[in-house]
Amino acid sequence: MALRKIAQIGHPVLRTPSREVSLEELRSDAFQRLLDDLVDTMRDANGAGIAAPQVYEPVRACVIEVKSNPRYPYKPDVPLTILVNPVLELRGEERFDNYEGCLSVPGFRGVVSRATEVRLTALDRDGNAIDRVVRGLTAGTFQHEIDHLDGVLYVDRVTDPRTFTTWTEFERHHQAAFVERAKALVARFGS
Repeated sequence: MALRKIAQIGHPVLRTPSREVSLEELRSDAFQRLLDDLVDTMRDANGAGIAAPQVYEPVRACVIEVKSNPRYPYKPDVPLTILVNPVLELRGEERFDNYEGCLSVPGFRGVVSRATEVRLTALDRDGNAIDRVVRGLTAGTFQHEIDHLDGVLYVDRVTDPRTFTTWTEFERHHQAAFVERAKALVARFGS
């Protein structure tokens, strides 16, 4: 296990659609080390998730975990979730405005419209099938990470460029109102 360098916006790896992973590759020692490195790198950076392209590996894998995260104190806990070859299906028409940030776009945030409910299919680190519905604020986290696997950054989805802000100005002018909306969403969906 090792900490990996995080690719920053502008690096081509972040704009490259990731390739699928075979079961043989998934079960290899090298790929399992990559998954461990993703977890360590995400935790070290206080991220809510990280995708393989963010550590210069253009493969369809990402990890998500939220546990009393100081960067996102309003996010509900999400147990460590490792996704390989994930696919999302947006469910319903309901959306919420999510102030997002990204380890690959440090120091900035912007409002992205996200579905409040998604169906997720993927493999776990052992190759077992995952098929579940994710709702609420947590659904936004899953959409953000899986976007990375398609070469999409949250800045591509910012609905109004006037919402783009530094982290400091977000905390100063926008955080209180956003946290109230986020808490209402969490209360409604439990996630």
